Amino acid sequence: MAGGLEPDLAALRRELSGPAALSVLLALIAVAVTFLIWRFVQGRRSSRKAVLLLGLCDAGKTLLFARLLSGRYRDTQTSITDSSATYRVSRDKSTSVTLIDLPGHESLRLQFLERFKAAARAIVFVVDSVAFQREVKDVAEFLYQVLVDGTILKNAPALLIACNKQDVTMAKSAKLIQQQLEKELNTLRVTRSAAPTSLDSSGGPAQLGKKGKDFDFSQLPMKVEFVECSARGSKGEEGDADLEGLEKWLVKVA
Repeated sequence: MAGGLEPDLAALRRELSGPAALSVLLALIAVAVTFLIWRFVQGRRSSRKAVLLLGLCDAGKTLLFARLLSGRYRDTQTSITDSSATYRVSRDKSTSVTLIDLPGHESLRLQFLERFKAAARAIVFVVDSVAFQREVKDVAEFLYQVLVDGTILKNAPALLIACNKQDVTMAKSAKLIQQQLEKELNTLRVTRSAAPTSLDSSGGPAQLGKKGKDFDFSQLPMKVEFVECSARGSKGEEGDADLEGLEKWLVKVA
């Protein structure tokens, strides 16, 4: 009986040691490596639970922070340190992120960004839609510094440009703000290409967008969205804030 099976066993051994078996083995290894990389990336992302609120002074970050947490209006003043709190985003209150409001003063904002950027799951960059036309260069300057930061480029946290103070008649639209920021960021990229202020993770100059093309936000490694909002609300202190777009975005990124 054993002698009769020997030719079949020999043929099976040859089949398992042939090109087909090697292809199957390589495919299994590729699947295993892909799974391990996915688990590693997911693990790193899940460890980043902070949503950073960035922007210039008086953009409305602190009032927006307070409205998200309590829904109530309160008087605010220019922040000189960070504030943080747990924000529960889902209806069943089982999902949460840590909101961190960072100072917007020019002498402090990069210092505090450096402290918290590695923990950022997402970034809300708050823009004063009323003062935007006169502040556009300063807004673009700060946003540029954020976008060429090596840690942020590597982690690619979701980015929301929150166009605040839309309750005011003179507020600029999100579309116009996006167009103007893309134009200013493109100019900054060109003028600073010879002397970049930040380095990427490989040690070379950080590249904003795609070389040889005018900059637009779709070229960035992170997903960028724009929303119009009002932390104050159309009825002032007594009314509700208009944060629906921001709240929906927070649910998505949590």
